Amino acid sequence: MQAIVIAENSEEREFLSYILRHTGLAVARTASVKLALGSLLKQPVDLILLSAKSGEAVTEEVATIRTMSQAPLLLLRDPLTEDATCDLLDAGVDLILERPYSPRILARYVTVFLRRAGSVPVSILTTIRSENISLDPGTRTVTLAGKTAQPLTPLEFRLLYVLMSNADQVIPTDVIIERVWGYSGEGNRELVRGLVRRLRRKIEPDPHETSFIHNHPGVGYRFSV
Repeated sequence: MQAIVIAENSEEREFLSYILRHTGLAVARTASVKLALGSLLKQPVDLILLSAKSGEAVTEEVATIRTMSQAPLLLLRDPLTEDATCDLLDAGVDLILERPYSPRILARYVTVFLRRAGSVPVSILTTIRSENISLDPGTRTVTLAGKTAQPLTPLEFRLLYVLMSNADQVIPTDVIIERVWGYSGEGNRELVRGLVRRLRRKIEPDPHETSFIHNHPGVGYRFSV
């Protein structure tokens, strides 16, 4: 499996590459998002690790990456405000680790993402249809009636698959974290909220009115038409 490390500092780039190689990944390295885009065009990757500095326009860079790749995107960043964290999650970041970070924990998160991405072959999953919306595991796309199919990130796909395959049932937030991110116990509920917001932007006909993904505060989420 292939990963790409994006870090301006050459020493950090080598250090992060060393961590990823020890998880079994082949690693490409580059100094900027602009340079990474050419690499993503030539060769798809299974994971993107972006190290960002304070003050950089990271949200815009994340949005740019998402136009080229739907691979899991991990971001290393100095401590952020809650609003900034939400903006990055909305833009397409799958996981944010604040500095100083633990190399062991980073390696574990990488392993979790790769394990979850490859744990269930999409070829054995069937298309789920519910009135005017359908989810295709083979292409990892969602289609609304009368509209073109939209690609989903691995996390967006897993979340929507969990919700649609359990339609009309409230799925507790901790269960969503376990099934989507791959770890159990009390998780980061803001991760779920950010992922739900991103998914709603892709599937809700009216962003101001919930049609598919319903929130049950303090409990979890339910898919219902």
